[in-house]
Amino acid sequence: MFFNFFILVALFLVDFSPASCEVDAFIFNGFQSANLSLDGIAQFTSTDLLLLTNSGTQNQGHAFYPNPIHFKNSPNGSVFSFSTTFVFAIRSDYGNLSGHGLVFVIAPHKGLQGSLANHYLGLFNSNNNGNGLNHVIGVELDTIYSEDFGDINDNHVGIDINGLRSVAIHTAGYFDDTGFFHNLTLISGKEMQVWIDYDGRTKQMNVTVAQLHMEKPVRPLLALKHDLSSILDQTMYVGFSSSTGSVPTHHYILGWSFKTNGKAQELSQLPELPRLGSKGTSRFVTIGLPIISLVSVVAAVLAVVYYVRRKKYEEIHEDWEREYRLQRFKYKELYIATKGFREKEVLGAGGFGKVYKGVMPITKLEIAVKKISHESRQGMKEFISEIVSIGRMQHRNVVQLLGYCRRKGELILIYEYMSNGSLDKYLYDQPRYTLDWNQRFRVIRGVASGLFFLHEECDHVVIHRDVKASNVLLDGELNGKLGDFGLARLYGHGTDPQSTRVVGTLGYLAPEHTRTGRATPSSDVFSFGAFLLEVACGRRPIQPRQDGDDLILVDWVFSCWNRGNILDAADPNIGIDFVPGQVELVLKLGLFCSHSDPSCRPTMRQILLFLDGVVALPELSELGVSSANLTFEHRGGFDDFVKSYPTSLGYAYSGSPSVTDSFLSGGR
Repeated sequence: MFFNFFILVALFLVDFSPASCEVDAFIFNGFQSANLSLDGIAQFTSTDLLLLTNSGTQNQGHAFYPNPIHFKNSPNGSVFSFSTTFVFAIRSDYGNLSGHGLVFVIAPHKGLQGSLANHYLGLFNSNNNGNGLNHVIGVELDTIYSEDFGDINDNHVGIDINGLRSVAIHTAGYFDDTGFFHNLTLISGKEMQVWIDYDGRTKQMNVTVAQLHMEKPVRPLLALKHDLSSILDQTMYVGFSSSTGSVPTHHYILGWSFKTNGKAQELSQLPELPRLGSKGTSRFVTIGLPIISLVSVVAAVLAVVYYVRRKKYEEIHEDWEREYRLQRFKYKELYIATKGFREKEVLGAGGFGKVYKGVMPITKLEIAVKKISHESRQGMKEFISEIVSIGRMQHRNVVQLLGYCRRKGELILIYEYMSNGSLDKYLYDQPRYTLDWNQRFRVIRGVASGLFFLHEECDHVVIHRDVKASNVLLDGELNGKLGDFGLARLYGHGTDPQSTRVVGTLGYLAPEHTRTGRATPSSDVFSFGAFLLEVACGRRPIQPRQDGDDLILVDWVFSCWNRGNILDAADPNIGIDFVPGQVELVLKLGLFCSHSDPSCRPTMRQILLFLDGVVALPELSELGVSSANLTFEHRGGFDDFVKSYPTSLGYAYSGSPSVTDSFLSGGR
């Protein structure tokens, strides 16, 4: 009897005790016949590697474990402890020039709906980034600096919660037993191991990184105290996400282990990465082998052919260029990429030369190739130094300079290719496709961010010198990027130091710039003001009319404001889905930036605050804006000062008249 009672009590305790913790675990030592859910451009290689991305276009790849993982006993319960480790490698086709990184991610779904490539790492987009409803946790291994997300550099590890602004971040590396920090370069192409551990009891997440085959460092790289119960659902999916920019980059995962309520298994016997291609033997060495005397005539012919081919692709190399790290492209590759620089590949022409579309023969990377004529070698070293400095700048709203090449009297610059061309072709001459207001405002905000980066966030102040719609390029998602910044300095090299050359475009030149020739951040702001009016009104700064009296855009917008209805100046093609106050803000800000006194113009930092609504724009009357101080310096003899108008300076697809051959006396 007592025994039966004991059995009943035991059954009662079993039936009504709390549910035991779920345990989910798996391990992949390589990915032969692995059961993972892939999307985007993710794939398994023939050597059992998981390759997330290998493209030079803006694309993304995801790989998720197909079964949901239990992270809680109940929807409102505490998150279990979990542990994961994986081995990865990131390789670029251009050495230290990188695309984007990769992320280990915990998400409510295997498919990351609406995610974008490029700087969003295939996780989020501009609408949901930072949204608390995402329920996404990621550990990013990022190789791009993005000031919009608060990155510290272009080689960092971060813990992300619901967005790409990391809640914990550190330069990639590890601490040894003495506490000394050792840097690791994520883009080095070497295998590295990551350990991610969350303690459900202490609510702490640790992230540790080290070289492969090293013991796991005792001290983690990142330690975040954060209760994940409100972030993680009862069941979630785990996996990886990666994206590419304009640089071909390969993101490999060699092995992966995961476990809840315990320690993830150690990885072993991992597959090897593919070998990096070795440089082939030069044609000269191959042809230059000893030739039997009986075929000496044939050898002579081959020597002549070799000489002619070498002259065709001959480049200029000087010792001082070796100190620069910017990618130097081979002329032969560029010649093939542009199909011999044929006219059908021309994207546009400018004051320096022509811009060609190219496709690199091996990587299939789309590029824009700008050929610049520069016969004089005086000042070339200084100019190359500036170009290299520009090439190291990376910002989402600045066209990326990928590298350069020198040949005879030409300097050739290679940029990322912008598929939607220049902004001006969407504004003027009855375009087949026009941009609505929301698209235009996003471009305006992007250009403002790019100019702020050049003025205040670079190591040295960079003056663009020619801000205008034809120098703003649009990517595949119609995001605006500034092109052709800094190239105007080429005109200054090798010239008389007592002469100052004015470089820019009529309608965008600040009055003090035309008088002194000195470009400043304030003169860029003046050009940006003309650009604001140009985009909002769909008109050029100077518009010829049949009566011979040119329409000056800034005067016309001011007259509309003076009559009490500044919205009359807005382009009717912006559609009906817009906030009138936002259009009015842009028009008034354009007038504010057009003030003839440089000290009265706002800075790009202030302009961003106005555009973002952080600070309200004062009334124009309070800012001292009047018809008397809205100046356009093509009057008063300026037409005599400029006689010819070559097209745009920049890597752009169409151009406006530019001042390229005008001198004003006075020291720089």
